[in-house]
This record gives sequence, structure tokens and C-alpha cells, in this order.
Amino acid sequence: MSVPIGEWQWNKSTQRLSLSLVPPSLERLLSGDWALDDLSNVLDGLSRQRLRRGLETPNGDVALELVTAEGSVVHLAGGAVDDYWSRGVILSVGESTNRQEEQVVELLPVFQPIICLRSRRVEGFEALARWEGSEGAQNPVGDTQGLASSMLISAAESLVHFRKAARNPNLFMQVNVTSLDLEDGQLVDLISALQSGHNLAPASIRMELTEQDALRDTQQTLNRLHDLKAAGAGIVLDDFGSGHSSFQWLADLPADGLKVDASLIKQISNPRVETILEALTLMARRLGMTSTAEGVEDERIMSQLRTLGFDHAQGFALGRPMSVDKVETFLRA
Repeated sequence: MSVPIGEWQWNKSTQRLSLSLVPPSLERLLSGDWALDDLSNVLDGLSRQRLRRGLETPNGDVALELVTAEGSVVHLAGGAVDDYWSRGVILSVGESTNRQEEQVVELLPVFQPIICLRSRRVEGFEALARWEGSEGAQNPVGDTQGLASSMLISAAESLVHFRKAARNPNLFMQVNVTSLDLEDGQLVDLISALQSGHNLAPASIRMELTEQDALRDTQQTLNRLHDLKAAGAGIVLDDFGSGHSSFQWLADLPADGLKVDASLIKQISNPRVETILEALTLMARRLGMTSTAEGVEDERIMSQLRTLGFDHAQGFALGRPMSVDKVETFLRA
């Protein structure tokens, strides 16, 4: 279970991350205004590697898992406020020993369109978590749901509305999950319940998992993903190409799609990178997977992406994250 224990702010201009935490042990270790190199000294190796990339995602969304050198796990969840600032809430993973003091921090979903490169139409959305903040929010006291579970519920409900607004029963929804989320055995039952309750076909809801998370506990991750696939969830490998990819686990994972990391898409004018991208889309297609280019910031590369074999594209140039109401207006228009 994820428990809110503080707040964070990231200043892109000064490259400093401000952390404010409540628990005494984490407050002493992590609270402060940090340069990222200094903060890395109190984190484990994997957290150091993904810290900066996790704060500067192409779509502005932040869902970053950090592990301290002592083994404490915290999540930074939130997103960009403008071009210079991002902010959000800090969540601690584990059972709270003081339930009377827990408060629900409202993490609201926003949705970024995923465009089909062949038809240039919206074929799906990615659900992204945004922190509304405490000012003026009606936050009751009580237990908090895991981020993945609450996002899946909101995403499924929103997908039903979006399909009606677009008059398209084939729209899909993608939701980010982490290896810690996959430890929750209730996700399989939740997927089954959401599909049954909303009359959704298999793969209408697709779970995005980064390769770093997939490699965290390979066998456990494989087992849970096979269970989720059997329950009807789609599986998408996110940020592909940003880490140390293993073709062995790529062969083993029951994935339906690859999302190629924005760091590669930004180098599309480099002939060597162009060759790599074409090889990735060919590999995905032969493995029965779709391929999505993420972090597209220039609409002029759409034709090139299609020529290279990509099926979908996602990024600020094609649509920024929107609230439910704005998505419905966008689709009707």
C-alpha cells in the first residue's frame, strides 16, 4: 500500500530537487534542497541511474521509484506544472503503523493521446497520474489505495466515456505499473473485474512496464505478467532502448507492444539511430508486437516514423495530457 509522507519540487533551470518528508528517519536522510549528484550518494545503484531521466520525462509525468542505500522505498508521483517546474507527492511503500494520521492525497488521472501513424487518428490513451495538491481538496482521512489500482479503476471508467465520445469501441487505455505494483496479487482479479464490469474486450486495458522494472525480479515479474495476460490485460514494454536490454527476457515476456524511448526518437536524424529504430520495429512486428514512438515533439517526423515501421506515436506535438472533460471535447471535435 502507498502512503503519502511528503512533497517534492523539481526546478529544471537550477537542476535542484526539493524534498520534504514527515517520517523522522526519512526526514533526516532525504529532506532538503538537493543537487542530483549529491542526492545520488544516499540512493542505491539503480535509483542513481534513473533519477534524472525519471524527473525529465518527455510527457512531463513523474512516477519515479527511489530506494535509499538503507533499503527504504519511496515513490515520487506528480508531473510538470510548466516548462520549468514539476511537483508532486512522496509515497512510502509498506504498511503504515499509524493509520489515524494517514491522509488520502488525491492523484488524479490525465490522458495523453496515442496516434495511429497510418490513419493519423487517435487509437488510444496513456493514463498519467497528476497530484491535485492539498489546497481546497476534499481529502478524507483513511486508507489509501495503491497507485496502480486506483489508476486502473479510473482509467477503465474513463475509457468507457471516451469510446462513446469518439464513437469508437476499439480505443485502448495504457496504465503504468512498477515491479512493486506487480507484487500485489489483487491486480489480476482487478483486471478481470474491470473487464467484466465495463464489458471490455481483452487488451482494452494495457499495462506499461519499464525494462528496468522487468529486470528487477525477472521470474516473479514473468509469472505475474503471464497471469495478467491470461486475465485479459495487454502488456507494453515502456522506455525500450533506454537501459541494458536483454533479448532473453524480451523473448520470454508476453508483451503486446514496445514503446521506444524518447532519447532514441530525438536522435532520429542520426543515420545509425535510424537503422536501430528500423530494426526495433521489424523485430517487434515479427514478435507480434506493435511499436510506439514516445516523446514526439515535432509533428514533421511522423512520416519518417511510419516509414521506419512504427505503428503509433505519442508526445507533446500530438497532444498534451488532458483531463477527462477535455478529452471528451477533443474527441467530439
